Amino acid sequence: MNTGDTGALGAIGEHRIRLTEHEALSNLHTVLQLCAAGELRCSEKTARPSAATVRAVGSQLAHGDFYLHDPISSFAWPLIIQAGGLAKIDGGRLRLTPKGRTALRRLPAEVISQLWQRWLTHAVIDEFSRIEQIKGQRAHNVLTSAKNRRETVARALAGCPPGEWIGVDSLFMSMRRKRLNPNIARSEMALWKLYLVDPQYGSLGYDGYHRWEILEGRYTLAVLFEYAGTLGLLDLGYLHPTGARTDFHDNWGGDDLDALSRYDGLKEIRLNALGCYALGLTDTYQPPTDDEIAPALKVLPNLDVVATGTLLPGDQLLLSAYAEHTADRVWTLTAASLLAAIDAGRPLEDLTAFLAQRTDHELPGSLRTVIDDVTRRATQLTDHGHALVIECTDPALTALITRDRALRSLCRPIGDRHLAVPLDREPKFRKALLKLGYALPGQPTP
Repeated sequence: MNTGDTGALGAIGEHRIRLTEHEALSNLHTVLQLCAAGELRCSEKTARPSAATVRAVGSQLAHGDFYLHDPISSFAWPLIIQAGGLAKIDGGRLRLTPKGRTALRRLPAEVISQLWQRWLTHAVIDEFSRIEQIKGQRAHNVLTSAKNRRETVARALAGCPPGEWIGVDSLFMSMRRKRLNPNIARSEMALWKLYLVDPQYGSLGYDGYHRWEILEGRYTLAVLFEYAGTLGLLDLGYLHPTGARTDFHDNWGGDDLDALSRYDGLKEIRLNALGCYALGLTDTYQPPTDDEIAPALKVLPNLDVVATGTLLPGDQLLLSAYAEHTADRVWTLTAASLLAAIDAGRPLEDLTAFLAQRTDHELPGSLRTVIDDVTRRATQLTDHGHALVIECTDPALTALITRDRALRSLCRPIGDRHLAVPLDREPKFRKALLKLGYALPGQPTP
């Protein structure tokens, strides 16, 4: 048995205990930094992360994903931060929202608590869709509301004894006894549309083929493992999914499957302090004591930032956004690197707040001087957004338009023959221009 957080599990039969609380606090920061760096891509249509994004997240997680070759946590994180409003898809990439940027400066436990509550009602996908061996899910009017199912599992989770291990089969029994059933199929008829391997012979509509453990149980495992576990609410005891559960072998085609889901290996859970806080069972939260939470940095007068302690992946990502990685444990800040960070949408306040938290000395005056100079240069230009540029035939027409009572607030002169019209004011500009007796050919910009 492996009882430590030593990375992803790969061997069949090996049992691992994963203490998720500390790593989730770190991983939240890391994933937000990956978003800030524009490293994460998701489908505009489905909102699901790309394979490259899943690999990128997995490579940066504090102790890796739960399994070596079957992503769980690295798949869940991009969906969780979308559901929480911390990031949105823009041009195929996940971009931090203002709420997401604020989250970088907030206590991680508070952010995780709000992410859990938000995910319950605003999740991006139906978690049951991740149990791919059960086919027919996309048929019309088959599945119940995922929101109701999530809330049911959350109530069951809140009823677990804090700090005590409970086997998932014992949890299943408790849920059924308390009638906490995250019903999957809308009706008995809907069950016939769900199947394993073959839609006729493997249909779950047959008696005994749709046992609670197969449908409601697998959904519960998905919620516990992929979301509650990823957010650090539960400590997990798990095996490789291959052969971990045999409750589906009596179903037609079940013998041909190594596992019914990637979550089959989850054997026991333990509600930890972070979980109690996120579920509203406690009002306060004390983070775990560990030197990794506040890694040591030293900022030298020559603007080298030296790591004198352990740097978490998220901290390395943040430093690399503002400075050049010049040696194994050294990042060098320059005016050029700071200007590039501002151009990429990274505020300097995030850097100074980070350095103040990670150092035990006053930041050198040379850094303050460079930051002040860069800030001054960055505030001398203002982005007013996109505009339509219109050329007039002569300065007299330009003057006529810019002095008109209706038009002067809708445009700005550029030199003596050009006008700039903000795109959101173009329809009003065209309408007022017609009243003046002129027309701009073409259609308004959409």
